[in-house]
Amino acid sequence: MSSAAAQAYARVATATSSPRDIEAQALLKAANKLHVAMTDPDATYAQMSEALIYNRKLWSIFLSEAQRDENPQPLHVRQNIANISVFVLSQTAALQISPQREHFKPLIEINRNIAAGLSGRA
Repeated sequence: MSSAAAQAYARVATATSSPRDIEAQALLKAANKLHVAMTDPDATYAQMSEALIYNRKLWSIFLSEAQRDENPQPLHVRQNIANISVFVLSQTAALQISPQREHFKPLIEINRNIAAGLSGRA
């Protein structure tokens, strides 16, 4: 498949996906980036940092959404999302300071498990 065709397919998929599917796709993308940074013995500090920054940005969005008064989710759901977000953000920040590959695994698992739940595969 050509690059232009792949990009067109991605645009259509995003335009027709539900918000839950888009969130799940973003979490899987973050998990995959973290997985590559963790398992590739040739991954540079810059590559690990890029994966961690992507994860941090994604979870910052989730935390911001959970804290919004206009968020339609029940308070207990928003609180759970906020708690997970704070944990993920603190772990991500710690790894940005001292990237230890074996500590990427919990972040990968959290992202994959939540993506599975959002996709109805949990």
